[in-house]
Amino acid sequence: MSSDHLPDALLLITAGCAHCPVSLDALTHLVKDGAIGRLEIVNVAAHPEYAEQRGVRAVPWTLLGEFELEGALTFAEMRLWAQRAGTDAGMAAYLAQLLGGGQLARCVEFIKREPARVTALLSLLTDPDTVLDIRIGINATLEELRATPALTLALPQLGALTTHAQAAVRADACHALSFSTLAAARPYLEACLHDTAAEVRDIAAESLASLEQKAHAPLPE
Repeated sequence: MSSDHLPDALLLITAGCAHCPVSLDALTHLVKDGAIGRLEIVNVAAHPEYAEQRGVRAVPWTLLGEFELEGALTFAEMRLWAQRAGTDAGMAAYLAQLLGGGQLARCVEFIKREPARVTALLSLLTDPDTVLDIRIGINATLEELRATPALTLALPQLGALTTHAQAAVRADACHALSFSTLAAARPYLEACLHDTAAEVRDIAAESLASLEQKAHAPLPE
């Protein structure tokens, strides 16, 4: 990685934190090794605004590139996240870690701040190593992102996934399209009504029916 693309790091600590030295030592070594471009260290006891602005409730807390990392991480863990920073695969791995850790709300908020991150989220659907609980989390995240710019950005990618070689991916895409609008999702879902896999046909029909019902529902008084 060239020096122009090295991630920077922000480490929030307190003087009495027993675990903060572990993260501080790891990040300091990564700067010396040329894996991080710059390290900023803030004692939040003196500057609580840094923690307040980021919703940080416990230290050590690290912002490494785009990744918000909680707790004390080893040198190997910090180095791995530094290597992942700025890559699509790294972003997907970070989102998978959030969902795998049951941090749905953080995942949703993280994508809302930068809607283009939804691309990495959807890439997890095509990864055969993505386990079931994370796949469920992806759909839950997309549901929370309905009527947001992120879901609008996701539509072309979701549409493309309805023709994926794996039926499970096509089914997931059809379900995710149910969080969109009828006009946007109809062409993809109608095409999937003739899919070779019964599961895909069923989910496409369910999603289409759900969107039609919502589209024709009376407006609240």
